Amino acid sequence: MIDFITACDYLGTFAFAISGMRLASAKQFDWFGAYVVGLVTAVGGGTVRDILLNATPFWMEQPSYLIISALALLYVIAFRKYLIRQNNTLFTFDAIGLGLFVVVGISKTLAFGFPMWVAIVMGTITGSFGGMTRDILINEEPLVFRKDIYALACVFGGIVYYICILLNVSDSLTQFLAAVSVFATRVVAVKYHISVPVLKGEE
Repeated sequence: MIDFITACDYLGTFAFAISGMRLASAKQFDWFGAYVVGLVTAVGGGTVRDILLNATPFWMEQPSYLIISALALLYVIAFRKYLIRQNNTLFTFDAIGLGLFVVVGISKTLAFGFPMWVAIVMGTITGSFGGMTRDILINEEPLVFRKDIYALACVFGGIVYYICILLNVSDSLTQFLAAVSVFATRVVAVKYHISVPVLKGEE
């Protein structure tokens, strides 16, 4: 029986891999190149997190993440016409993966005995660094550095997680609410064009 965190990890991997492959297809990458971009998108943030936690990167301990990324590639190949027609598909998969990975990062960091503020940072890294690496690989300005509410959505999800702990909410519900809060923050920010003010230099 797969627990909630493992389910989040696998679903997040699938969602992030698809978002990376969708962008790679727009850049006319071949199948292998698209797989690499999707895999890096899916495991990049978690790899950085595990290195900082002095742990073996999670994908090196079992092949499931490589397999899930391969399944994501097959999904993109099979439904590529549908994905291309739906402009919001990339955003949806990216937002889902973001919320799920934040929960995974926070939970793993707390399990290692670190305080909540470190867990929030690690949750943000887990959610955002894969996408940042993806954007660098395909020669795009990283989304996390733009005006979009992206990394801040991860931070908000971490705060929700912490509040739920203080209120003695069950672990599963805490993780669910935190993931939903990240996803909802991204959706609301994009729908209503909410963004972070640009830091302007001297004119």
